[in-house]
Amino acid sequence: MRKIELTAFDLAQRFRGTKEMAGQISNPMVLAMLKLDQEWPKDDAVPWCSAFVNFIAWMLRLPRSKSLRARSWLNVGEIVTSKEDVAAGFDVVILKRGAGNQPGPEVIEAPGHVGFFAGWEGANVALLGGNQNDEVNVSYYNIERILGIRRLYS
Repeated sequence: MRKIELTAFDLAQRFRGTKEMAGQISNPMVLAMLKLDQEWPKDDAVPWCSAFVNFIAWMLRLPRSKSLRARSWLNVGEIVTSKEDVAAGFDVVILKRGAGNQPGPEVIEAPGHVGFFAGWEGANVALLGGNQNDEVNVSYYNIERILGIRRLYS
C-alpha cells in the first residue's frame, strides 16, 4: 500500500481561486481564516495572507504564527538559508510589502507578505498565497523583497 504525505503546499492548492467578496459581503471561508486567531476582522477587506498560511498550518497541525502580521512568520519554523534548499512543500517565504525603503526582518510590525514557496523563475519567487489580488493564487515577486524563508515541520 502506498503512503500518501499531504504537504502544506498540496493542501494550500485546494484553495486556489478562493476570493474575497466585493462590497459589504464577506467570503465566509476568508472570514473563518481571519477569525482563527483574531476576533477584530469584521470583513474580508483586510490583509489576509498570514491568515491563509495560519489556516493551512492549523489544519496540518504545523507551527503557526497565530498573527495576522505577515512578518510574524519570521519567528516560526526552521530558517532556510540557501536558495538551493528551498522546496515546495512546507516552506513559507516572507516578503517586504511594496517597493521603497522598507525595514529589514528585525521589524516584525512593518508591512509584509507571506505565502508558500511555489518555485523560482529568473529574478522572481513564485508564492502560493492568500490575498494576492484578493484571492488565493500563485503570484511572482522580485527576490530582492525576500526577508526570510522558514520551513514548517510538525
